[in-house]
Amino acid sequence: MGSKTFEVNQFDEQVLKSEKPVLVDFWAEWCGPCRMIAPVVDQIATEYGEQLKVGKLDADQYPEVLQSYGIMGIPTLILFKGGKPVVRITGFQNKERITAQIKPHLS
Repeated sequence: MGSKTFEVNQFDEQVLKSEKPVLVDFWAEWCGPCRMIAPVVDQIATEYGEQLKVGKLDADQYPEVLQSYGIMGIPTLILFKGGKPVVRITGFQNKERITAQIKPHLS
């Protein structure tokens, strides 16, 4: 876990009730593409830390959260704003593609 990211272990409190938008990285230890995207997620956390929070949720520990959001594959990134999912990115993407999708929701 990067220094600017946090581990999501209380989804409602940390994500849904957050004042700031929260980008959640749904990942698992065994997932190769999850390891590939991790440094990108850390860079986003560092660069956009004033505008959003970035959390990592272990898919193996919280399958009910994945099920409630219809997540079928990981890595999946979901940007939550005001407790609602506003952007969903599935699979490995480069930083430019991710930031292009989340920037419009940061204000």
